[in-house]
Amino acid sequence: MSVEKTGVAVLGLGSMGSALAGALLAGGHAVRVWNRTPGRAGELVARGAREAGSVAEAVDGCDVVIVCILDYGDVGPLLEQAGGPAGLQGRVVVNVTNGSPEEAREMAERVTALGGEYLDGGIMAVPEMLAAPQAFVLYSGSRPAFDAHRGLLDSFARSVYLGEEPGLAPLNDLALLSGMYGMFGGFAHAAALIRSAGGSVSGFTSTLLVPWLQAMTGGLPAMAEQVDSGDYSVTGSPLAMQVSHDALGDVSRAQGVSPELWAPVLALMERRVADGHGSEGFAGVVELLMR
Repeated sequence: MSVEKTGVAVLGLGSMGSALAGALLAGGHAVRVWNRTPGRAGELVARGAREAGSVAEAVDGCDVVIVCILDYGDVGPLLEQAGGPAGLQGRVVVNVTNGSPEEAREMAERVTALGGEYLDGGIMAVPEMLAAPQAFVLYSGSRPAFDAHRGLLDSFARSVYLGEEPGLAPLNDLALLSGMYGMFGGFAHAAALIRSAGGSVSGFTSTLLVPWLQAMTGGLPAMAEQVDSGDYSVTGSPLAMQVSHDALGDVSRAQGVSPELWAPVLALMERRVADGHGSEGFAGVVELLMR
C-alpha cells in the first residue's frame, strides 16, 4: 500500500532526533529540522532536509511536528514558539521526549489548547536500532492522528498504539525500562560473582546466562496471568522454600561481592512469607508494591 508523503518538522537534533529525521528522509518525506544549538543539521541538510532558523519556520507548512529534546519541561514553551497565524492549528504533535504519564496528560491539554492534536511516544530503541525489526515505538493520545499518520510513524519502527489516554505511552515505556534494569541488575550481580572467582564473564554470559534467562522469560506470561487474577498458587518452588536459606547472599559475601542488588528482592520475598503467603509463587510480591 502506498503511503502519502507528509511534510514533517523535527525539533531537536540530538542523537535520537537526528536518527528520527534521517528515517523520515529515507521514507521520502519533506523534512524541516530545528535545533536550539545551530550546527548539527549539516548531514541531514546534505540528505535533503531543510534547516529552519526558528521553531515557527520549522513548523510552518508541516502537517506533523516531532519533538525530541532532553527536558520535558521545555516542550511546552518550545511549542508555543510555533507562533504565526496558524501556530499548531490543525497539526499533529508527536512528542517522544521522555516524561511521566501526568506530564503527557498535561501536554495533551496544552497542545489541544493551541489547536493541535497530540500523540505521546516512547521509543523502545537506541538510535542505531531505528527501523530494525526488534525496535518499536509506543504511542498514546489522538486515535485519528495516529491512524492518519501511521505510515509516517512506521518510518521509525513498528508502531504500537496503546489507547486514547495520553499517559499510557510513558507509563508502558517506564514499565519496560523497569524490566530492563532489573535484568541489568541481575547481570551485574552474576558478573561480579563470576569475576570474583577469576572466571570469564563473557564465556559465562554467552554459554550459560543468556540461555538461562531466555528459558526463564518463558514463564513470565503465566506469572502475568497470576497478577491479573490475584491467584498466586503454585505447585513447585513456593516462596517459603525459596527464602528458607539465603544462599545467594551468603555466597556473595563469602566471595567479596556486595549483595545490595539482591537484598531488596529477598526482603520482599521474606515479607510476603511473613504475611502468610509462603505457599505462593514469586509473582505475589507484586502485591507488596501496590499502595
